[in-house]
Amino acid sequence: MHDLGAGFGYLMKGQRWVVGHGRWFGFGLLPGLVTLVLYAGALVALFYGADDLTAWATPFADDWSSPWLGLFRGFLTALVFALGLFLAVITFTAVTLLIGQPFYESLSEAVDRAEGGEVPESGLPLWRELLISARDSLRILVRVTLYGVLLFALGFIPVIGQTVIPVLGFCVSGFFLTEELTAVALQRRGIELKERLTLLRGRRMLALGFGVPLTLAFLVPVVAVFLMPGAVAGATLMARELASAREDVPDGGAGGEGAPRTGAPLTLDK
Repeated sequence: MHDLGAGFGYLMKGQRWVVGHGRWFGFGLLPGLVTLVLYAGALVALFYGADDLTAWATPFADDWSSPWLGLFRGFLTALVFALGLFLAVITFTAVTLLIGQPFYESLSEAVDRAEGGEVPESGLPLWRELLISARDSLRILVRVTLYGVLLFALGFIPVIGQTVIPVLGFCVSGFFLTEELTAVALQRRGIELKERLTLLRGRRMLALGFGVPLTLAFLVPVVAVFLMPGAVAGATLMARELASAREDVPDGGAGGEGAPRTGAPLTLDK
């Protein structure tokens, strides 16, 4: 339970850090605002075009009598828009991090400098950092989707499906959201996706304490825009602890033989 509180503490420390460094707060808002405008435009287009899309996809229903035609296509239109909204929610953070890679890298480095000690750099050109970030985000999205399908199916179980399963869903989303946010700082330390997941599984309650409250807040994308700078700052503070613990692990552990060293160059070979 200590780790659970510590994870939430990192989230609060990150928000306080950006509030105390107003320039970085404004700087960190830009990617979220850009993503929000893009998603809002896409959802508006989907809202006005969903009717035409369902009509195009269901030509076999053109001859149906009223009210069945309207009910059928109305249901499909609502389903298409709900799916678009769901995809917007689960991909908003990943797309914001991808668009804001240079912004959040700079913010994360600023937190490292303010906290003292080594400020690692990846040493890679921006295009390669973006490619690695996109690759890892896609891998995480695939994992989240698989868990989502499984939890959706389990949601039909009476009682458990309406109580336990939603809680598990938020825990899964919170864990992977923590991974995406800590990746900004951990990638600069040469720690790749597989080992990042291992580190977070070893401190699962820490990851949940940070990620679950943030997942609940991020259900509203406008809120996500304003919390994102502090979330990156808090994730950097958490990443410093995780990386430090990794270096203290004896050879053969998570940070032992075969694991990339701090500052090791990232690769695309895996």
